Amino acid sequence: MPVEVYSYSEQVDLANAVGRYIIKHQNEAVKTNGSFKIALSGGSLGKVLKEALIDNKDIGAEVQWEKWEVYFSDERLVPLNHEDSNYGLFHEKVLKSLPANSAKPKVHTIDESLLTGKDGQVEGADVEKDKEIAKRYAALLPHKLDVILLGCGPDGHTCSLFPGHKLLKERAQLVSYINDSPKPPPRRITITLPVLENATAIAFVAQGAGKAPILKEIFNDPKSELPSKLVTDITSGTEISWFVDSPAIEGADVLSSKY
Repeated sequence: MPVEVYSYSEQVDLANAVGRYIIKHQNEAVKTNGSFKIALSGGSLGKVLKEALIDNKDIGAEVQWEKWEVYFSDERLVPLNHEDSNYGLFHEKVLKSLPANSAKPKVHTIDESLLTGKDGQVEGADVEKDKEIAKRYAALLPHKLDVILLGCGPDGHTCSLFPGHKLLKERAQLVSYINDSPKPPPRRITITLPVLENATAIAFVAQGAGKAPILKEIFNDPKSELPSKLVTDITSGTEISWFVDSPAIEGADVLSSKY
């Protein structure tokens, strides 16, 4: 299945395209299964989701929040209200912005009671409890996610799957813990490639000129083994899309269109 790349010069247009994409997949999933199972990452995605689903009232009116089940593609091993928490970002940008009388999605978070150490640092942390957090989160995952929304780091990482890391070869565990993330904090959990390969659809959102060199490698170097490249090249039948702004795709030899 060919990868689709959607490029926009304006931030608001990119966000609205992501919003329409989400609504399309939401409607298909609800029609088929009665619910919409979506996994989110962190970073700038929180801002995009707020613009798409909260600030744009037309798109927002189509969101069936009560049918949503929200998961996280990765999570930092910090309290849910910590500034590094991906759940915390989604809560701050989206959940807090929903009207008081609005339906709310069901959100699946890590088991906060198992957290050890401080601020996701290795010192003082209990590895066995970190492994248990990952195991319990894996048990929450559905058989198949309808949509996984991902970012792409300037090093080409996605989820908490980093270039050259052993977790790129993990096939047995659906969710793994990591305590040597090169990007702080070092302790996290992350879904692994088998979960990504089994999803109905995956969409990357990448913005800014700082992403241009890595996107050029992803789209133009067939030998690249960057994590985002490995996901882009999934051949399991998962629908792969990229939503980018013009600076992020500058210099990449790839056809783009509008969603």
